[in-house]
Amino acid sequence: MKRLLLLWLIICAFCAQNALGQAAVSPYQTSWLKDGAIIAGGVGASLVGSYLMDKKDKVTLQELAALNKNNVNGLDRFAAGNYSTRAESVSDVFFYGSFATPLLLLLDKDIQQNAPQVYLLYGQAMSIAGGVYSLTTGNSRRRRPYVYAADAPLELRTDKQATNSFYAGHTAATATATFFLAKVYHDFNPDSPVRPYIWAAAASVPATVAYLRLKAGKHFVSDNIVGYVVGASIGILVPELHKRNSSISLLPESNEQYEGVAIICTF
Repeated sequence: MKRLLLLWLIICAFCAQNALGQAAVSPYQTSWLKDGAIIAGGVGASLVGSYLMDKKDKVTLQELAALNKNNVNGLDRFAAGNYSTRAESVSDVFFYGSFATPLLLLLDKDIQQNAPQVYLLYGQAMSIAGGVYSLTTGNSRRRRPYVYAADAPLELRTDKQATNSFYAGHTAATATATFFLAKVYHDFNPDSPVRPYIWAAAASVPATVAYLRLKAGKHFVSDNIVGYVVGASIGILVPELHKRNSSISLLPESNEQYEGVAIICTF
C-alpha cells in the first residue's frame, strides 16, 4: 500500500506538469477537496485494517493438528494443501506490474490532457480497495490453503498471516487497477473499436493472478471470486460515480430502522 501511494503521488506530480493548456473535455467531475478526503479515508481504513491484522493470533500447533480438508466446503476443498513459492513469485510480478498499467492511458491525448483528474480517481479507487481489503481481512481468521500443506514450512503455516485468506487482496487490487484502465478508456473513447480488447485484457490479468494465488496456496477459489468482484466493482464504479450524467448515483438513505447509502440506477 505504501509503494502504491508513492507511485500515485509521482504520477500526479508528473501529470500536473504535463497537463497545462488542457483542451479536451473530461467525462468526469471531481473535487480535489472531496475526493482527496475520500482517499485519506481509504488510507486511514488501510492503516486500521493493518493494525487489526498485526494483532491477530498465530495458528497454534493444536489448531494445526485438528485441521481436516474434509471440513472445507466443496468449492474450495481441492485447493486445501496447495503450496508453491514459484506461483507466489510469479503472481507478485503481475500484482505489482498492474499498479502501473493505468499509465498506459497517457498514450491517449485526451486522457493525457486530463491526467491529474484521472489519476486522482485512480488514487481514490486504490485507496478504497486497500481500505476495504484491510478491514475485511483484519476481521477474518480464515486459514490459507497452504496451512493444510504438509510440505509447507511449519513457521509459515503457524504465522499470523496464515489467517489472511479471506479475501484475495492481490486479485482485488489487480482487478481494481486493470478495470479502472478499461473503464476510463471506455468513457473517453465511446466509439473506439478496440474497447472490447481492452476489457478482455483487463479481465484476464486479475484472473491470471487469481489462478496463481490459488496454485500458491494463498487463497481458495471463493476468496479469489470475492476479491475479483470487489476489485472490478471498485475499478468501474469510482469513475462511473464521477461521470457527468451518470446513470448510477449514491444517495444518503435513512429511516427509523437504519441509516446508510442507497445506490440509484437510472434507465
